[in-house]
Amino acid sequence: MLVTQVEHALPALSQARRLLDAFTTMVRNGDAAAMAGWLEEASGSEMAAFARGLTADLDAVMAALREPWSNGQTEGQINRLKMLKRQMYGAAGIDLLLARLQHSA
Repeated sequence: MLVTQVEHALPALSQARRLLDAFTTMVRNGDAAAMAGWLEEASGSEMAAFARGLTADLDAVMAALREPWSNGQTEGQINRLKMLKRQMYGAAGIDLLLARLQHSA
């Protein structure tokens, strides 16, 4: 009920929410064909800056929607390494870092 009241009072927010839901569905389903229409609609909304960012790297966005591959595992490992490095900043040398990496794996 509150969401309905807010959306009624702020139609731009309602449109942004609908566009975000549509984008999420498009990404989860790998629906590259819907991207052009989504970008066109989003470019005239509160999501315009996000749409411009996607358009700037459209080839990569389309490939991400079409292809089954992901670099998520690699990014996760890099994130883990950076977290460990930050935790150890100034605490020790490379030997302790290597030991922590092997222990956390």
